[in-house]
Amino acid sequence: MKNIHELLDLLNKTAIVTGGAKGIGYGISYRLAEAGAKVMIADLDEETAQKAAQELAGKGWAAEVYKIDVSNEEEVGRMVYACKDKFGSLDILVNNAGIYPSAPLAEMTAEQFEKVMHVNLRSVFLTTKYAAEIMKQQGGGKIINITSIDALHPSMVGLAHYDASKHGVWGFTKNSALELAEHKIWVNAIAPGGINTPGASAMSPDVSEEQMTAQSQAFLSKIPMRRVGEPDEIGMVALFLASDMSSYMTGGQIVVDGGALLS
Repeated sequence: MKNIHELLDLLNKTAIVTGGAKGIGYGISYRLAEAGAKVMIADLDEETAQKAAQELAGKGWAAEVYKIDVSNEEEVGRMVYACKDKFGSLDILVNNAGIYPSAPLAEMTAEQFEKVMHVNLRSVFLTTKYAAEIMKQQGGGKIINITSIDALHPSMVGLAHYDASKHGVWGFTKNSALELAEHKIWVNAIAPGGINTPGASAMSPDVSEEQMTAQSQAFLSKIPMRRVGEPDEIGMVALFLASDMSSYMTGGQIVVDGGALLS
């Protein structure tokens, strides 16, 4: 039986975290790197990703940056093999990249809908497809998909495309877990609730401070813990799923929402 330190040790493991430069992605990158993993921060925002990698490197941890559009198949294939060439393996894949531009159905264009589906869902298919081939050759791996409580319950008017994409990621998680289990590749999901991230803060740029306060109070009233979560609270759950602590889990989804789905 391994001790607690051995169970959480990711030394000699390599991870790709998509959208890993800030918010939830950085919270995950931080905890995986702290546990010893070599982390490739895959993000479209190269400048922010470089800053994130520098912060991790400043602590003596291994981090690299890969600029990528995760919905582009050629770029995804190159990224996966670049990770393998750089670090010698790909043991952990975290599909975190996602967008959620708000638009009611009457105003939503087909292009907007398709972009959200491409970034949030198509990317998960692409990264899983290419990463799984390397993991099969290595004898196993861990894939962690960041869904949302919106994969289990409708969110709000204006996010129909986002909710559809996250329901899709949850369905894809279960089916790919079933297919990849024989190769010792475990696929699980994390469903965050309200998390304090730059993206969430930027959703309502035209709302007054008074309106924002009222909206925040209404939102928090629906959360039994009466607070939003922090990126690190998702990072810690990702570490659990990436480590041997979750050795008998595949096809599961961990809800991390302060109890929001209870209300």
